[in-house]
Amino acid sequence: MDNLRTLAAAVLAAALLGGCASPDRRTAGDPLEPMNRAIFKVNDTIDRTVAVPIAKGYQKITPHPLRTAISNFFSNLGDLNNVANELLQLKITDATQDLIRFAMNTTFGIGGLIDFATPARLPKHHQDFGLTLGHWGIPSGPYLVLPIFGPSSFRDGVGLAVDTRFSPLIYAPTDSRRPLYALQFVSARSDMLGATNILEQAALDKYSFVRDAYTQQRRAAVGADSSKPPALPNYGDEDESSTGAAAPDAASAAAAEGASAPAAPAPAAPASPAAPASNASAAVPASPASAAPSPASAPAAASGVPPFNTPAGAPPSNGTNLPQ
Repeated sequence: MDNLRTLAAAVLAAALLGGCASPDRRTAGDPLEPMNRAIFKVNDTIDRTVAVPIAKGYQKITPHPLRTAISNFFSNLGDLNNVANELLQLKITDATQDLIRFAMNTTFGIGGLIDFATPARLPKHHQDFGLTLGHWGIPSGPYLVLPIFGPSSFRDGVGLAVDTRFSPLIYAPTDSRRPLYALQFVSARSDMLGATNILEQAALDKYSFVRDAYTQQRRAAVGADSSKPPALPNYGDEDESSTGAAAPDAASAAAAEGASAPAAPAPAAPASPAAPASNASAAVPASPASAAPSPASAPAAASGVPPFNTPAGAPPSNGTNLPQ
């Protein structure tokens, strides 16, 4: 209950501070932006100075098979949360699949340390109470950055409190509960170190990146196939953008040009000697400048959700609700 009160206090404090926020920086859907940016900055500082070094140390001293087993264990517990929310959404097929996943991995996977369900083609779904509220038509409300917990909204903040209250770890013995929460956090943060590098390399405003990615993902997840988390824009480096996005753009441009150009008449006589020269000139490749994508089109390919500041209820963090 102490953890639940802490979370409720964080949501209330963020809402009260929003009333004191200066009105100079506003974005549609983010009326609390000045206050949100201040909290985001504090969260980011804590992440870079505390969470990331701990996660890197955990990766360095813990063998990969053991890290995988720990991650599987907490993911398996998260399937119980999935089942509950799928039943509330009347998604009986998804709930049945996740219940079978939990039973199979718990029984044959030594308490969930080994994932037998995924190779058996049982899909893992991603649900939380915030998505359940959205499924029944509850609007998300303004975007909100929670202290420690990261990006959220008024609806998802309530969902996070409910998910935390009914987390399976709540029922663990008191002496082992806090160590389990700490291990859960370190394991989840370790799994997202690669995504952190992408975020750090993106030449964008980090706050806007996280907000836009979170908002897009949550909007798409409501009513979507929860076994396939929705794709998000790729804010990776320039090489990824040029190989992943420029080719389709060039192909579509060529197709459009071909569709708009008039059909060439059939030749009435053999080609003139000058024809080979024109063919040769047509075969000259386009200059690199014309083929390079513009910076504005760089974040066009699909990618995942940004790290740490992602909420506990987001798909990549399923089963990792971490009360403080």
